[in-house]
Amino acid sequence: MFLRNPSDRRLRGRMRIVAVVVAACALGLVASGCGSEPAKQGAASAPSWSFAARMLHRRSYTASAELGGKVYVAAGMVGNSGRPLDLFERFDPAKNEWTSLTPLPEKFSAGAAASFDGRIWVVGGNSDTTNGRQVFAYDLQHARWTEEPSLPAPRTNLAVVADGGKLYAVGGLDPVEATRTVFVYDPSTRRWSKAAPLPKALQALAAVVFRGEVWALGGRVRSGTIQRGVWIYNPRTNRWRAGPTLPTPMETLGTAASPGRIDAVLEHNYFTYDASTSRWLRGPSLEVPRHALGVFNINGTLYAIGGCVVPQLEDSSVVEKIPLRRLGD
Repeated sequence: MFLRNPSDRRLRGRMRIVAVVVAACALGLVASGCGSEPAKQGAASAPSWSFAARMLHRRSYTASAELGGKVYVAAGMVGNSGRPLDLFERFDPAKNEWTSLTPLPEKFSAGAAASFDGRIWVVGGNSDTTNGRQVFAYDLQHARWTEEPSLPAPRTNLAVVADGGKLYAVGGLDPVEATRTVFVYDPSTRRWSKAAPLPKALQALAAVVFRGEVWALGGRVRSGTIQRGVWIYNPRTNRWRAGPTLPTPMETLGTAASPGRIDAVLEHNYFTYDASTSRWLRGPSLEVPRHALGVFNINGTLYAIGGCVVPQLEDSSVVEKIPLRRLGD
């Protein structure tokens, strides 16, 4: 859950404890009577989660991206007050180790990141000193950040992906209300423009690039309702269409796309979309259930990184991993 004032962790905590009870049915946390069709139990549930090396610092609402088989985790928040951070760390799954890198120029949380043009781009976010329009790119070779053209408007709790040589900033808070706006950055002109808007105003959503299209998953609308919807954007036609609905409402989820599948993780729920059957499969729950986490598929292993632990509502440095079996086995 993410409030309109993302820095107020105390308020968020009190509201979320109540919301867990109210939303238990919608989130599928009770045994029966929820009125939601459960996902099919399938091959995706066969393996189990185990622990990898922890992050160097506990945090949630980070901006994270993968590049060259390594995961880069930027910014985030920590503590009851939701203190924003400028931390930047790299995880090497092959060595199972974390490395601290050059801090960000600003401290913020609830931004989003993507690997783009050979660099790690961090877009938007909430802080005490910036207005949510900031965009920074990290040059791995020179270990330094550069400030890039700002977003046309402030955004927090958004989703960011790179596709077809362009960077997409999808939805988010403006920073008061959820928005339908999709900003597109073209490096050839160094300008942001607008793509077709989302069918619904969404914040706390996730986005992936799958089969050449941008998929927007879950999120929360202006009324506060958590969504099951999946929307698919075709950059060639500049149009959105409805996709395969999530098995349960999900927000602040982590997602990863790879050939033939999309994996989505949130707290006690783990689902895999099997493109060959157009169905979602249920997988095993995390050992440490979390929201506002990063999720990545690195060489056939899914990693769930950091986030906010439920029901304690504590920021976490935990990293879990699970081997991904071939769908249909």
